[in-house]
Amino acid sequence: MNKKKRRDRQADFEKELLLNPEKIAEAKKRKKRTYLLCTLLGLLAVVGMAYASFQAVRAVGKANLKNQAITAQHQMMQKEEEAPKEEEQVKWQEGWIRYQGKVYAYNEDIRTFLFMGIDKNSEVKEVAEGTNGGQADALFLAVMNPHKESIQVIGINRNTIADIDVYNDQGAYVDTIRAQLAVQHGFGNGVEESCEYQVKAVSKFFYSLPIHGYAAINMSAIETLNDAVGGVDVTVLEDLTRIDASLVEGQQVHLQGKSAFWYVKYRDISKFGSADLRLARQKQYLNGFIGVAKRAAKQDISVALKLYQAIAPMMTTNVSADEVAYLAPILVDYGFDQEEFYMVPGETVMGERFEEFYAEEDVLYEMILDIFYEEVAIEE
Repeated sequence: MNKKKRRDRQADFEKELLLNPEKIAEAKKRKKRTYLLCTLLGLLAVVGMAYASFQAVRAVGKANLKNQAITAQHQMMQKEEEAPKEEEQVKWQEGWIRYQGKVYAYNEDIRTFLFMGIDKNSEVKEVAEGTNGGQADALFLAVMNPHKESIQVIGINRNTIADIDVYNDQGAYVDTIRAQLAVQHGFGNGVEESCEYQVKAVSKFFYSLPIHGYAAINMSAIETLNDAVGGVDVTVLEDLTRIDASLVEGQQVHLQGKSAFWYVKYRDISKFGSADLRLARQKQYLNGFIGVAKRAAKQDISVALKLYQAIAPMMTTNVSADEVAYLAPILVDYGFDQEEFYMVPGETVMGERFEEFYAEEDVLYEMILDIFYEEVAIEE
């Protein structure tokens, strides 16, 4: 019976096709349009679910960052000669700073992150307690200022002389000495513990500046980061042809792969001032990289997460993927230019064995006030 019905329907269809071909063609078009519509609705549903998931991740990231900020309180030292005047004492609030006749308050909405480039060319591995954690050959503070909707970066010379906490092979604190800031990361286990030591040392150097997150990235990640955004254009600042024939001083180069790695990492330790020269290249490269990455993120907001995931094996960080997802769309809209890239002011001298960089304390103090503080008007 069923077979007979199917044969009858097929015969009717063939008859209709002969008598009314236009009607059959229209029916096929309707069927195709229905299929396309269903496919489009399915794609929209998938995109909608992905967007909803992304927003949920962002919400978690926002909450996490807020909780971290609560634990970070600034305690910048007030210079004795700039203590509050007697008539200001009544209205004076804790944390305010008086400097050169003006009063400043710390911007509590700022978020500050420490980025460290570790002199290791492999994936991150935990090491035994001691001094094998790897030195921080690149140190940069990235500052998000929502009041100005801007990103500011502070480059720190790896040879900056600062207070360094020394730990023994059992991980016990031994002493605090004056040494190059980069060596602090060498103490500890090479992962979270070393990062926390480095964060503490940098924060103390910046007058107990709150640091809300960190990322210690092994230098081996440079190629991955660079090539993921399509490379970075630079005008080569010094001749590096001994390690890469394309890195001719004064030449415009589109850095790719190993060329990017050498340009950011290499320094000739036999040459005085080599850390300063490399820091200048790192600053130049980061200026270019940030610009390229921001443009890429405007086209695809997931770029930041993709970069995060790509270098995860070569990175130790307390900034989670959901926090990156929250920050990325905000940072894309924030302004950034070369004038927002600061360097800790100071001078490099030759020590007994190694180069030593001494910061100009007064200029550094003023830079901190300029970036992290806002002027307060005290009513009479």
